[in-house]
Amino acid sequence: MSIRVRLTLWYTFALFAILVVIGFAIVNVFAAALQSAADRKLDETASQVFSVTTVTRLGQVVIPVEANVFSGSGLYLQVIDPAGQVVRASEALRRHSLPLNPPGLGIAAAAETPVRHNVYTEQGTHLRVLTVPISTREALVGFLQIGLAVESNDEALAQLTSILLVGGAIGLLLAAAGGAFLSRQALRPIDTVTHTALSITEAGDLGRRIPAPGAQDEVGRLVGTFNRMLERLETLFKSQQRFSADISHELRTPLTTIRGNIDLMRRTRLADDASLDAIQSETDRMTRLVGDLLLLAQADAGLPVRHEAVSLDTLMLEVFRQVRVIANGVDVAIGDEDAVTVLGDPDRLKQLLLNLADNAIRYTPPGGRVTLNLKRRDGWAAFSVSDTGPGIPPEHLPHVFERFYRVDKSRSRREAGGNGALSGGAGLGLSIAQWIAASHNGRIDAHSEVGKGTTFTVYLPEMKPDA
Repeated sequence: MSIRVRLTLWYTFALFAILVVIGFAIVNVFAAALQSAADRKLDETASQVFSVTTVTRLGQVVIPVEANVFSGSGLYLQVIDPAGQVVRASEALRRHSLPLNPPGLGIAAAAETPVRHNVYTEQGTHLRVLTVPISTREALVGFLQIGLAVESNDEALAQLTSILLVGGAIGLLLAAAGGAFLSRQALRPIDTVTHTALSITEAGDLGRRIPAPGAQDEVGRLVGTFNRMLERLETLFKSQQRFSADISHELRTPLTTIRGNIDLMRRTRLADDASLDAIQSETDRMTRLVGDLLLLAQADAGLPVRHEAVSLDTLMLEVFRQVRVIANGVDVAIGDEDAVTVLGDPDRLKQLLLNLADNAIRYTPPGGRVTLNLKRRDGWAAFSVSDTGPGIPPEHLPHVFERFYRVDKSRSRREAGGNGALSGGAGLGLSIAQWIAASHNGRIDAHSEVGKGTTFTVYLPEMKPDA
């Protein structure tokens, strides 16, 4: 069953329930009003009768004929003695010798109050009967029963019920038709979304977008969210394609080098040191590349990190000693050094600092300077690495943390081993650094000026004393 049909049925059922409740309330209120009017008329008639009624010393109830209280239209009156015998009746009841409401006599005598009942005669006439006990100080001397024909009330109730039933049926039909129309109009944009998504799936064109509706309602927000999802999928798909191309390129170069050296050794039948060194270098490069890719894959899968107290200033000194050895003509120095403790994984944090420092040394020409700084800033540990390299153009700066993204045209890349040859860095170090910072609830900011240098700053939350 489609959503459109379910919505229509729900609309119709809801209106049906509302009409039943409202109709039931209207009928009962109207019936109560008619019965109240009948009871008032019975009370008024009883008051008129008792205003001209006398009781003799012998206990007889005397109602003067000239009072003419028995001549009301639709009224039936009886005077009944304590034994239950009718002693006087209106002209309409001359042929009846029984009380209009025999059970009402006992109830009225026991309660000593007027009693009202609905009674149907043998002829099928519907009466509203009032039974009033007549008594003196000494004893009960009789009863007065007044019946009022309420068939007109029944006819009015029947007409009202018919009108409500017919109107309710028409209303339900209109509600079903209107609900079907409204649900079709409301779900039409969703059909558009479905057809567009199906065409995108069949054609594989992630560049298509769903036309935005004019109203920014729930459907409009759905369309906007779907378009943003398509944009995100397109970006990820292109990133995956670029990733596959980059990884193929990165692996092809060392494999070509290794194969060339192996072919050379086969022809010469000599394992010369230069060829072996080249094979070893390219093998190490592929090992690092595969290790970095494995780490990023584990990070995407939610690789957990340890959380323990880490003295970041001590860690910075270790990194300083390690990168100073491979600086190759670059001056590595320590600037500000505050004592800061953070909560995290010491191995991952050291890898973060090493990646940033190594990245700065790679892109700083000989004679340049790389400075490590550590400061405390409002509950944060700010570790920064500044270099005096060529800098990064503004259009490339937002992309430097993307995997395999490199700014080869603006930054020279040289091997940290020291021979000045161009390296084959894979462009994964900053991606790994960003993941490590994010896994420690921190972030990395990059600031660069072309011709002046670049500064990467890592912000990590300082460990609280009660942690």
